Amino acid sequence: MKTHISFPRRDFIKTATVATGMLAMAPARAIGANDRLRIGVIGCGGMGTGHLNDLVKRSEAENIEVVAASDLFQKRLTRAKGICKGDGYMDYRKLLERKDVDAVLIATPDHWHSKISIDAMEAGKHVYCEKPLTHTVEQAIQTRNAVRKYKKVLQVGPNATGDDACWKAHEAIKDGRIGKVTWAQASYNRNARVCLFNDHQKPDPAAGPDKTGENYVDWDMWLGHKWGLAPKIPWNPDHFFRFRKYFPYNGGVATDLLYHKLAPMLIAVTGANGEYPSRVNANGGLYIEKDGREIPDVFMMTVDYPSEWSAFLVSVLTNDASLPDRVYGKWGTMEISGEPSLKFNGPYAEEFKSKNGGKEEVKIPTEKRRDLKGNWLDTIREKATLACNVELGTATMVAIKMAVESYRQKKTMLWDAKNEKVIAT
Repeated sequence: MKTHISFPRRDFIKTATVATGMLAMAPARAIGANDRLRIGVIGCGGMGTGHLNDLVKRSEAENIEVVAASDLFQKRLTRAKGICKGDGYMDYRKLLERKDVDAVLIATPDHWHSKISIDAMEAGKHVYCEKPLTHTVEQAIQTRNAVRKYKKVLQVGPNATGDDACWKAHEAIKDGRIGKVTWAQASYNRNARVCLFNDHQKPDPAAGPDKTGENYVDWDMWLGHKWGLAPKIPWNPDHFFRFRKYFPYNGGVATDLLYHKLAPMLIAVTGANGEYPSRVNANGGLYIEKDGREIPDVFMMTVDYPSEWSAFLVSVLTNDASLPDRVYGKWGTMEISGEPSLKFNGPYAEEFKSKNGGKEEVKIPTEKRRDLKGNWLDTIREKATLACNVELGTATMVAIKMAVESYRQKKTMLWDAKNEKVIAT
């Protein structure tokens, strides 16, 4: 039996229109190649603070200024204000109302990515959004459509898309140097005595919505239940500080780790805009990390694509030995980590050599590229093309989220390309 999935929080699609009435729209400032860019950072936990520090350090070299920050935990907000020497807002919408903010970097929990991105673009801002692009398929399509409508620069943050290797690999594949690609593989595995999802995000016992001063957390806003972003529940510090363990806010290792692998793989095999899947399956389970989390610690997914190739991706938290990042063609095999290396396969040495200078094994030199934030800034100034644009970000998100739902529902997921919906079978 086939059914269209009705994902939780589906009423997100109404979010953009609801939010519009809440923001004083700031007209976009025309930005010249040499103008100073003024940036706001929204979400100042571990990842956001890392980005904030990096932006401040590169202020002079990049001709930028971080003028404001926003977070729902007062202690984090105070720290962020001290780093950037700018203003701080508990409510990000106040930051977006500022006419002197040209762009925002978003590093909130996943369930907020899309709403803030759309609100920012409606307010005339460019956006850097940490991966994953969104939390649901519907949100991904909505965000993609907002970029198309508002013509803003939106960079998604899987770092490897900025590596030259995947772009050189794509040129080689497009030139037919390994023959017809039929499948590819990658993994992102970790292992630790204390899971990094626990060790790196320790709850602050003094924090909470009933606290005052530096310890205050706006829990109601963080959940986003008023916009259908997550269910309303009582204060839960583990959910707040370790949101990656819980499905209402995150997709676990799939969205946190495998997004980093699928996005550059799509560049290598299909190009800058990626490709939407046709069928997705996932399996695995919670085999060791039985600490109350909802996400699996062993996760494997397969994706079939309309252009007739398949992807196999693995992420586990139980052993850090990894599969090589590899693309398989009819004539040869390509390793795409570091410098892409190509080698003939089976009886196809002659065909391979005809496309590779008469050699049976070759390496492709790579060049250093700008990191993703530098690439984002250059693109805003119309001096570059995004490494991970919203088209690639959406294609990646659709496949990843379909895999999460396949695992959770124990069903095969099909993509209805005409209606841009997921069908569970």
